[in-house]
Amino acid sequence: MSSSSAASRRGEKTDTATGKPPMRDALVAAAFQLFLERGYEQTTVDDIVALAGVGRRSFFRYFPSKEDVVFPDHERCLADMTAFLAAGTDEDEPVQRVCDAARLVLRMYAENPTFSVQRYRLTKRVPGLRAYELSVVWRYERALAEYLRRRFAGRRDGTLQADVIAAAVVAAHNNALRSWLRSDGQGDASAAVDHALGYVQAAFGHSPATPDDRQPEEDVVVIVSRRGAPLWRVVQEIETALDRA
Repeated sequence: MSSSSAASRRGEKTDTATGKPPMRDALVAAAFQLFLERGYEQTTVDDIVALAGVGRRSFFRYFPSKEDVVFPDHERCLADMTAFLAAGTDEDEPVQRVCDAARLVLRMYAENPTFSVQRYRLTKRVPGLRAYELSVVWRYERALAEYLRRRFAGRRDGTLQADVIAAAVVAAHNNALRSWLRSDGQGDASAAVDHALGYVQAAFGHSPATPDDRQPEEDVVVIVSRRGAPLWRVVQEIETALDRA
C-alpha cells in the first residue's frame, strides 16, 4: 500500500499550507531515495532524517529500525488480517476465509505498484532484508494457522490440517505476488492471486455436494434366520428379500 494512505490511517494530515507530505511519508520517501542512490547498507538513519529534515527521535517514533522503514505497512496489514479473521462466524467456510484474508496482503502491495516493485528489488539485493521479510511472512502464516486451529478444534489432526493449509495459502499467494512483482507490477495481480488460491481451495476447501455428487443410498436388508440353518438356506432368504425390495 502507499505510504500516504498508511499515514492517513495513523491520524497524520498533510500540511495543506506547505503541501509537504506527513512526516512518516517523508521518512519513507527519503529512505528509498537514498537506498536507490547509495545502496541500503551505505545509508544510515542519520542520512535519512537529514534528507527528510527531521530529527532521529522522529524517525524512531515511527520505525523501530532501518529495516522497518522498508516495510512500513506490514504491521497495519497484519492487524487488519487478524481483525478480519476474528470477525468471521462459524458459518464461514474456513479455507475460503483464510484465502480472503491473504487477499488483504495483496491489496496492500497493489495499491502502490511502483513502491512495491522498488521494495522487491531492494529486498532481493540485501540478505538482511530478505530475512526480515521471511519473519513478516511467518507472522502472516501464524495468524492464518491460529484461526484454522480454532475452527478445526476437535477434528482429528486438526492442528496438522490448520498448519498445512496456512502454509499452502501463503505459498500460493506469494508465488503469484512475486510473479507480478517480477513483471514490474504489470498485469492483474488480483487475478493471478485468485488463480493461485484456487488450487488451495480445490485441494482443501469444502463445497456442498450437488445431487450428482451425492452417493446413492444403499439398501439395508435384515434377515432373521433360525440358529443352525444351513448356509444355502440363509443365502436363499437373502436373495428372496432382495427380490422383494
